Amino acid sequence: MNDTPRIVAFAGSTRTGSYNKKLVKIAARGAEAAGAQVDFVDLRDLNLPIFDEDLESENGPPDGATHFKALLKACDGFLISSPEYNSSLSAALKNAIDWASRPAEGEKPLEAFAGKVAVIMSASPGGLGGLRGLVHLRAILGNIQVIVLPNQHAVSNAHENIGDDGQIGNSDLRAKIEGLGATLCDACRKLGQ
Repeated sequence: MNDTPRIVAFAGSTRTGSYNKKLVKIAARGAEAAGAQVDFVDLRDLNLPIFDEDLESENGPPDGATHFKALLKACDGFLISSPEYNSSLSAALKNAIDWASRPAEGEKPLEAFAGKVAVIMSASPGGLGGLRGLVHLRAILGNIQVIVLPNQHAVSNAHENIGDDGQIGNSDLRAKIEGLGATLCDACRKLGQ
């Protein structure tokens, strides 16, 4: 059993003031309070081109993809906050997953994902909070052998619930989001990840 699970937290948005970046950081605080080590990754910093197998064949994976994949391989679980774009997940999030799922010599298939544990969430100014996009994200992660916990939360009216300072004023909502991180930490321990 790993007493200090390693968790990678990231959001599917590249926008500087993203509600989803703020949300996943709140969940990360819950994971840290439960005893996990959390690394936050901003997908914008990875500077990933759209996945192109010709590009990969000619140049190998870009540095950002190699860095991201190494973090995922070394961790026990993922906290992912996904914005909803046209009833699905963002291209940035899908692209990062695509790059990290690419096989490399000497690796097991889907080594960055298979058997890892994830908790997903979303935030949106809309009334459903990005819930429709989580359905697609859950399906993608399950297909690449990630254990996606049933615990999830979609924060509606994000512009009212998540402040510019990255905080949630409503204590019940804040506890739910922090609880997602704590739940992931606990699941990683129980599953021996």
